[in-house]
Amino acid sequence: MQVTPTRIFDLVYYHDHVYPEVPIYSYKKNEEWINLYSKDYINLINTVSKGLLSLDIQPNDKIGLISENRYEWNVLDFALQQIGAVVVAVYPNISDKDYIHIFNHAEVKLTFISNKDLFDRIDQLKNSIPTLQSLYLFDEIDNYPNWQSIKTNSVNVSDEELEFRKAEVTTDNLATLIYTSGTTGTPKGVMLSHKNLLADTMSSECSFPVTSHQRALSFLPVCHAYERVFHYVYIYKGLSIYYAQSMDSIGHDMKEVKPHIFSAVPRVLEKVYEKIMLTGESLTGIKRKLFFWALNLGERYDLENRTLWYDIQLSIARKLIFSKWQAALGGEILGIASGSAALQEKLIRIYMAAGINIYEGYGLTEAGPCLSVNDFKRGMKIGTVGLPLINIQIKLAEDGEILAKGDNIMLGYYKDEESTKEVLRDGWLSTGDIGRWVDNKYLKIIDRKKEMFKTSGGKYVVPQAIESKMTESPFIEQLMVVGEGQKYPAAFIVPSYSNLLKWAMKTDPQVENLDKKEFLRTLLVENKIKSEIEKVNILFGNWEQIKKYVIIPDEFTIEGGELTPTLKMKRKLIIAKYQELYDSLF
Repeated sequence: MQVTPTRIFDLVYYHDHVYPEVPIYSYKKNEEWINLYSKDYINLINTVSKGLLSLDIQPNDKIGLISENRYEWNVLDFALQQIGAVVVAVYPNISDKDYIHIFNHAEVKLTFISNKDLFDRIDQLKNSIPTLQSLYLFDEIDNYPNWQSIKTNSVNVSDEELEFRKAEVTTDNLATLIYTSGTTGTPKGVMLSHKNLLADTMSSECSFPVTSHQRALSFLPVCHAYERVFHYVYIYKGLSIYYAQSMDSIGHDMKEVKPHIFSAVPRVLEKVYEKIMLTGESLTGIKRKLFFWALNLGERYDLENRTLWYDIQLSIARKLIFSKWQAALGGEILGIASGSAALQEKLIRIYMAAGINIYEGYGLTEAGPCLSVNDFKRGMKIGTVGLPLINIQIKLAEDGEILAKGDNIMLGYYKDEESTKEVLRDGWLSTGDIGRWVDNKYLKIIDRKKEMFKTSGGKYVVPQAIESKMTESPFIEQLMVVGEGQKYPAAFIVPSYSNLLKWAMKTDPQVENLDKKEFLRTLLVENKIKSEIEKVNILFGNWEQIKKYVIIPDEFTIEGGELTPTLKMKRKLIIAKYQELYDSLF
């Protein structure tokens, strides 16, 4: 008899019951893909659960997980959940200050860490974290406590004790804490129950373009609720999850795995496109003409209003040019899920024209996290984030703020009733995002409520819409609109150094001899960036147009502190970091 999962760890048992012949995970070891089937996986997580019980892990104890994407993360996720412990999912690329805050706020008892560098870093912080008793390493390194050692203690715990602990876990129990730094303020711990995560899993799965016995490639951090729920969906639908070896190996892994689906953030898809463009730029003669003809065709792709002549040309372009794009992704891709931030509309059209379907969605950690998605089953509209997922209600407040309701909505912020009351009212989550309906059913994100600002003339400026359009330029890597309370909007611009240099050398080969900062100060670059800004400015009202800008040579990064782990700009911090440049704009 098939039992509907009511707790997250039930998914593994469901997979074993329905799809025992399908590998649940696959990872690479010594140049070979190792398949892990659900029966062996269940034995493994049960052994680890008993080992954790031998360490006196109690219900509601908080256990940290800091790791890149790898199967051990998921082993601990399920092993901890089924004994009632709470998984504190932490990004491997945050600051020491944030680690100390999160670990102390959650009162983390044990932590599992992927590599030696991270282990050493957390070990040095232990004196600042009184509750932290032990650290365990996933990598096997001499003289470091390894996570496998926990399994040796499992003999001290009976199967009956483990089954008792499993039975004590209910669907309403807290399953995980995910600390979201957002773009401002101290990280807040989002409390998600088994019910929250399962509700979002079930709401999401009907929109997936895949079915059992197919393959998913995973490379985004599983600590992010977005990728984590995707894993739960894959397990529920009977797919095999293949772990990419690293972010650098994704291209090679895709060719080997031939995935049917993977999830990505916009920056990944932008980088894939940039590599394709570099290839196109290197072509000559008829090959070059065909490449850019196909690209121009892709930019004009539309789901609804295409002529027969356009479709005939597109069919030719797909055979001659776009088939190579598909091959680079393994050749069997059915869909790419894009989330966490807006993907440029131009890129969506080009990918879709190439026969690579982009399922752009929207959500936030507090919503478990998925709220809406563009998909071919229920409806798709380029330029929107699609329809609300089934069993999830979405409405717009008077000021356009997106409100959401459903079993997927978080329990609240951990130890923070005040912040919880600010965003949860009568079961409705205030997302902090501004949206509008397109065709009365498709949700379009306009901007973050807190990121919209007024000029001194009282006009509203919506940064995200401007930034998204400006960064469609191949010569602009990143752009941040500023100007709250000022006479006009201005911008911080991080140029695409490699694209600008290649372009500039056609006019003046000597620029290659300049260092990066000197090159970016040349009149040639100044005029080029100015012309790119002017091309986009005409698409906006006069009060929204970028009147002044400054060039920042160094890219905004997570490591530099300008971006959150989900690649959102920390606007106040960036302005503070470049205060003198900001003042010069006004």
